[in-house]
Amino acid sequence: MLTDSPAFSGFSVDDPDAARRFYEETLGLRVAEGEMGGLLRLQLGGDTEVLVYPKPNHVPATFTVLNFPVPDVEKAVDELTARGVEFQRYENPPTDAKGIMRAGGPLIAWFTDPAGNVFSVIQQD
Repeated sequence: MLTDSPAFSGFSVDDPDAARRFYEETLGLRVAEGEMGGLLRLQLGGDTEVLVYPKPNHVPATFTVLNFPVPDVEKAVDELTARGVEFQRYENPPTDAKGIMRAGGPLIAWFTDPAGNVFSVIQQD
């Protein structure tokens, strides 16, 4: 029954206007208005869409809600940093001065949107 369903993911924000500005202007994503007021649809590669919805009592997730595979994490971090994105620094897993985790597995760096949701850029081999 669900095998061929065009499923999609979603997460909440506390300020859809600030989120939209960040997604469009800082990250360079395509954002469309949803059917109901305040809903946003992030239009990603292919037919992928992610629903972003306003929630007055929003609490950011403690995990990564959206991963962006990139061919070069170092370059992506540099470009996003130049656009004002601040990368997270963690002790576990350890990240370097740029916020890149290099301790096994693919290179990955985490950042947050204005609502505190965690995103990443992850090395695509």
